[in-house]
Amino acid sequence: MYTLKRIFTMIVTLWIIVTLTFVVMHSIPGDPFASDAKALPEEIVKNMRAKYNLDEPLPVQYALYLKNLVQFDLGPSIQSKTRDVNTLIAEGLGPSALLGVQSLIVAIFFGIVLGVVAALYHNRLLDNLSMLAAIIGISIPSFILAPLLIKYLAVEWRWFPVASWGTWKHTVLPTIALSVGPLAIIARFVRTSMLEVLNQNYIKMAEAKGLSTSTVMIKHGIRNALIPVLSFIGPLFASIITGTFVVEKIFAIPGIGKYFVDSIFNRDYPVILGTTIFYSMILILTLFIIDLCYRLIDPRIKITSGGN
Repeated sequence: MYTLKRIFTMIVTLWIIVTLTFVVMHSIPGDPFASDAKALPEEIVKNMRAKYNLDEPLPVQYALYLKNLVQFDLGPSIQSKTRDVNTLIAEGLGPSALLGVQSLIVAIFFGIVLGVVAALYHNRLLDNLSMLAAIIGISIPSFILAPLLIKYLAVEWRWFPVASWGTWKHTVLPTIALSVGPLAIIARFVRTSMLEVLNQNYIKMAEAKGLSTSTVMIKHGIRNALIPVLSFIGPLFASIITGTFVVEKIFAIPGIGKYFVDSIFNRDYPVILGTTIFYSMILILTLFIIDLCYRLIDPRIKITSGGN
């Protein structure tokens, strides 16, 4: 019952996102053929608008789009004459997925390590250095960090390639740019949660029983400290996804984010809607999976039809 309720909520949420994106997109002045209006005869512009149903009233356009959407047809791209939106997303999915998953793994792993170390050495040198690094990481956005990485690590020191895609070396710099901010946030979050857990009575009881420090930390401390962190994975994943829009453009990565940015400048309505729907689906599914994972980390958490 809980699963069915969540699936229904996911569908309604996706419909709201599609509707809002459609309305906002069409409320912006101009159209995809505005730049070509002076170069093309008026009759050709009318035919092109008719081809993409842009000459229809907005309610009709909206109904036609929903009809195609339920058939998993995201429509043709206005700017690309040879590929539709489904093809563009399929082509860009590989680089975007690799970059997103890699950045998420790096952020979670090193964020947890940094947070645990800071908690274990509370108010000591390692704690201060870890939190200083976290503050710096949070303060520098990915679109500022990316050009700095290109300038020093790629152009001046020539450690990594840039403006191309193909090998694992091409993923290093964009992964760093995307993961530093979330990594720093996780580190601070884990440190706070870990300090709270270490002061609990069951931790003191485990230590009194003579359990080793590593056993206490891994079996009782870190595991329980990660429960509130899990709830942050959804927004964290969203921040990485939205960060790929600009980072993929900066590093010239042929991913979905680059297509999304290009479609905004070109007013390619089907690509804007298609990529928005795709990213929304990923985020909604991620939040759903995270809810189900709560029970795996802490069996005391029960999932019921009431959501408790």
